[in-house]
Amino acid sequence: MTFTAAPATVVVDGGYELAEGGRWIDGRYVYVDILSGRLFELRDDTAPRQLARLDVPLGAVAPVADQPDTWIAAAGTGIALLTADGAVEWLDRPEDRSPAPSRMNDGVADPAGRFWAGSMAHDGTPGAGSLYRTDPDGTVVRVLDGLTIANGPAFTADGTTMYLADTAAGTILRCRVDSVCGDLSGGPETFAQLHDGEGGPDGMTVDAEGCLWVAMWGAGAVRRYHPDGRLLHTLTVPAPHPTSVCLHPGDDRLFVTTARYGVASPTVASGAVLSVPVPVRGTAACSWRGRGVS
Repeated sequence: MTFTAAPATVVVDGGYELAEGGRWIDGRYVYVDILSGRLFELRDDTAPRQLARLDVPLGAVAPVADQPDTWIAAAGTGIALLTADGAVEWLDRPEDRSPAPSRMNDGVADPAGRFWAGSMAHDGTPGAGSLYRTDPDGTVVRVLDGLTIANGPAFTADGTTMYLADTAAGTILRCRVDSVCGDLSGGPETFAQLHDGEGGPDGMTVDAEGCLWVAMWGAGAVRRYHPDGRLLHTLTVPAPHPTSVCLHPGDDRLFVTTARYGVASPTVASGAVLSVPVPVRGTAACSWRGRGVS
């Protein structure tokens, strides 16, 4: 399906250094500003409300099932649980053991209730990034290594296919996932390889029709791919660094976070949250089905 989209609307004015991790959760749009360690929610296009602020970078969150206002977070050098009162419980900090100073980046829960998150070196050292899986018992497992900037884990509705971007390499990987244990079935395969001038694949989501949407860092665009790898459509957005995409599950809107980071002459759309009408819907974010904060 191809379509012509209306121009993007600025929902939240620019000002975020590195907004990312947009998800539709419990009737609200939730996103982070990574470098400032802040978590926000947006309801009914009103002003955003800050939910949490950490003293380390905050890459992404997912809700914890049956624990209102509790989040599992890819933050700092590892995985933590957060509550509305500001309590933080670290499950593990695997990037403390990395030879290159590193931090966690984007992350998402899968339909089976596991939390997946990637990492990257602060200086972008090639191959220093990894992908981690946090199981319901709180165990954090390194699933893949040799990545550079691991971004945008996104799952199909049945949870058996995961898409993963390595932004610096311009690569979107596709992995088969055992829905029972979470192990990868075989090695990752290349779903799409981007070339110079096309931007780097960043945050991603799968729509209700099974197609993959990808924010294209550096290209001021969002791409939509068919599951067979065909590029179906490219949307232009008024910011050079879109970072994540989220489709509203009820009213055919695409939300896009963007960054001011690395923009020489930022505008009101740089570091903003944008909205674009599109003729397809998404699904609400999945929860991590693990224990709450003890």
